[in-house]
Amino acid sequence: MLHVSGTRLRRADGQSVRLRGVGLGGWMNLENFITGHPANESSMRAAVREALGEERAALFFDRLLTSFFTDQDAALLAGLGMNCVRIPINYRHFESDDRPFEVIEQGFHHLDRVIDLLGARGIYSVIDLHALPGSQNQHWHSDNPTHIAAFWQHRHFQDRVVHLWEALADHYRDHPWVAGYNPVNEPGDPSGKVVGPFYDRLVKAVRAADPRHVLFLDGNTYSTDFSVFREMYENTVFVCHDYALAGFAHGGGYPGFTRGEWCDRSELERTFAKRSSFQRETGTPLWVGEFGPVYTGDPERDRERYQILRDQLDIYDAHDAGWSLWTYKDVGLQGLVHASGPYVERFGAFIDKKRRLGADRWGSTMEEADEVVGPLHTLVETEFPGWRPYPWGARYQTDDLIRHILIAQALLPEYAELFRGLDDSELLALADSFALAGCVRRQPLLDLLAGSLGASGRPGD
Repeated sequence: MLHVSGTRLRRADGQSVRLRGVGLGGWMNLENFITGHPANESSMRAAVREALGEERAALFFDRLLTSFFTDQDAALLAGLGMNCVRIPINYRHFESDDRPFEVIEQGFHHLDRVIDLLGARGIYSVIDLHALPGSQNQHWHSDNPTHIAAFWQHRHFQDRVVHLWEALADHYRDHPWVAGYNPVNEPGDPSGKVVGPFYDRLVKAVRAADPRHVLFLDGNTYSTDFSVFREMYENTVFVCHDYALAGFAHGGGYPGFTRGEWCDRSELERTFAKRSSFQRETGTPLWVGEFGPVYTGDPERDRERYQILRDQLDIYDAHDAGWSLWTYKDVGLQGLVHASGPYVERFGAFIDKKRRLGADRWGSTMEEADEVVGPLHTLVETEFPGWRPYPWGARYQTDDLIRHILIAQALLPEYAELFRGLDDSELLALADSFALAGCVRRQPLLDLLAGSLGASGRPGD
């Protein structure tokens, strides 16, 4: 079992361990750009249940959980030389809104399975609560159907998360291949006044249930602001996220300008130094919980994106920082591998429509459907020049409300209708499209990571 010792993580025998791996996004926390649906997970699931019925929808979603990650996937990651997978989970697998504080034991079934598969390959897991009741941030990846992070406004939601983490910590307290717990992904507390006291309370509760596992704590404002921590906690890693501006879907050239801001290697270093300053000042381990560029399909632009990643990995190596690349598997935007077969054949045109409308923030260039949204941007900038809504300002807020919420939710019935009329074997084939055997490998990315991690040969062969 790992523990924090100064600036390093160590095993019980004293050996230093630098955790380097990937995030398993889109598995126990579904995200629109990863699995191809619109809007947020719970809204999508409701639409699919309406089309298929409760039992047949459960058949599809359970098979997706089974197929998305198997021992073949664990073998691929081990072959790359990775030793860590950060596993995002949605609270809904473990608790229902209509029965709060009642833990759903079935939720542990798939999580146990994957943690054990990874452990058998010598790979640690970091359990990441990515979606909290009430939503801890303003975006789809916390399963938020709105732009309001209600988690910070209601003690009830906070009580439920403390209770859930007591159950999770008790369940995994003796598991040696669980590196630790990442209890709140990317908190977005607009006031900055609730998150600190909540962490104080949560840490005490988790430590009472499990005094040994490492805590991985994100800073406020999507893991960029660490001023909220009022005290240092023992056996804790403070997690920064480090997405490069030029690596976003709307990023410019590299080196080059993105929306008026220059980005090159020296800027990447300066940004990382700023985002990790709290960890270096407090003498705690450096671990980047999320980072990684978005790929475009344009060979020249993607070569620049690979260079961004290569430079970031070099910078992390120079600072002895661990990392978790976002993300392992998807439908073609960012993953090491991506789905093919029946799912892509059936939903490909729909995914293209989402892309044309810019309905997914993570895959959006912020220019799609500009003939519609552009005048709204101009209106807001003209009429409300001083408006700076949390967290990223007026332009992002307008896009969130119009494209990533309104248009995305309007797309839900169209997505769900593509399930209607399919028999059970066809539903299973859709889910099995995410099994590694049928996936396409992004080989330049795999080769880059294997080289960085010191693996030899072609990983997973």
